[in-house]
Amino acid sequence: MDDPTRVEWREWGQAAFDEAAEADRPVLLSLTATWCDHCHEMDAETYAEPRIAANVNDSFVPVRVDVDRHPRVRDRYNMGGFPSTVFCAPDGGVLTGAGYLGPDGMRQVLDSVRTMWETKGSGAARIPRPLREDNPPAGDLSPEIESAMLGQLTETYDEVAGGWGERPKFPLPDALEFALKRDREMALRSFDAVGANLLDEFDGGFYRFATDRDWSGLQHEKLLDSNGALVRAFANAYLHTGADEYREPAERTIEYLTTTLWNSSADAFANSQAPGEPDAHGLDATDRATADDPPVDEGVFAGPNGLAIEGLLTYYAYTDDERARRYAERALATLREDMLHEGVALHERDATLQAGDEPTCLLANQARVLAALTTAASTLDTDLLADARAVADATIDRLHDEDSFLDGPATGVGLCERPLRPLDSNVAFADGLLELAVLTDEDRYREYARETLEAFAGASDRFGVQIAQYGTAAARLLEGPLVIRVADDPGTDLHRAALRLADHEKIVVPDATDDLEPGTARVERDGRRSTPAETPEQLSDRVQNIHE
Repeated sequence: MDDPTRVEWREWGQAAFDEAAEADRPVLLSLTATWCDHCHEMDAETYAEPRIAANVNDSFVPVRVDVDRHPRVRDRYNMGGFPSTVFCAPDGGVLTGAGYLGPDGMRQVLDSVRTMWETKGSGAARIPRPLREDNPPAGDLSPEIESAMLGQLTETYDEVAGGWGERPKFPLPDALEFALKRDREMALRSFDAVGANLLDEFDGGFYRFATDRDWSGLQHEKLLDSNGALVRAFANAYLHTGADEYREPAERTIEYLTTTLWNSSADAFANSQAPGEPDAHGLDATDRATADDPPVDEGVFAGPNGLAIEGLLTYYAYTDDERARRYAERALATLREDMLHEGVALHERDATLQAGDEPTCLLANQARVLAALTTAASTLDTDLLADARAVADATIDRLHDEDSFLDGPATGVGLCERPLRPLDSNVAFADGLLELAVLTDEDRYREYARETLEAFAGASDRFGVQIAQYGTAAARLLEGPLVIRVADDPGTDLHRAALRLADHEKIVVPDATDDLEPGTARVERDGRRSTPAETPEQLSDRVQNIHE
């Protein structure tokens, strides 16, 4: 984005920290995003002020970090939102930090940090707690984990406005899906609240969140990752209900993703759309149609594209929607051909690799790409399991440490050299490994999934609703997911029926001809096996009977 500031920003990298050490100055990290309205506002009102800019340039080494392009920096220095304004010692330790700072607040903080540095130097720096406490508390998996998560959702459920918590209100697609199977009324009321309040009725797509309990104070940015996850969630609500009120938000969002957020030159999905002018969203349809479109960040990132592919293919599985399938296939082809290198996903498609280098293995990307590939193998083509195995094996080889996974290699600038075990990405990857174990009949993936979930189980009673997927994954591993094996090609009537039966946590395995007669299907659950079915009607009966 254009820089309206007077600050002499450096790029994130070793050179900036070396400069700070040589000059004996603190580093000022400015963590921003292209879609972040408050980031642009702080640039225009604070960093563009000549005296503040001069103060920063003279007494600090200022570094600008795009959080979408540097996720490991984001996860170590985030002060609770963006912009994040972080002051560091040359070794990367944190002196202090804040979020948005207006001119007066920035002047006070600059003076305070300068005084701190002059009196204490690097001795004032600290290492954030998640980077000091390397090993999470392990424990045993038990049915109480699922019950405890449901209790968390019930306790924080907003019976008046829907959703969970008071403010701000995020859509929380993983919580929506967890509740969908375990408390349908609570789930559907929350789906209704998200659809009624966060869906852009004019252009389609979901806004990021609302600042207030009643879903007012909309933040109008739209991000690919949250929209991809919400397509999946609303498609799953449609599977459970058959109601168009859940299919239509998914359909409208797919239309948005495949038009506004489609990067035609890359044949994949762009990363985000900024909010645009504050008053534009209050215009009537006629005036809004003539208003300028908010800018789009055309960056193509592996993880968000993985989520979008998974969402579109989930919708396709239940609806036969050709648009969803076609765009998912195109984005998947770009992901596989341009961004996968021996099982490691390149974070950004346009990132430059030096000759002989390989992409940096990042757990969040690997988890989302694995989910996209297992979903595609279940719905489109089992040949994709070769890539899914490669992604899983590369992640295990590079990031597995003790009984869980690091977010990336424990090397880098500043605090990036310190290991971080992100709970959300560990859970997502474990859930993907569980699906891969079923699709490939390779138990080693299930064992890695079990180890990973157990590595965090000692703290599971304290997990919030944002980590609802932990409850889902633990339940699927303990109970064993419902599995439908189809000895037929993807796309046949029997396969399509299998995709639409039972709940959204089942796993459908096409081309399962090892011990099934071609043209038949079987239902499995917790060691039990149904007799083979030859028609969709028989298969529906088998699913019903195995639940009883």
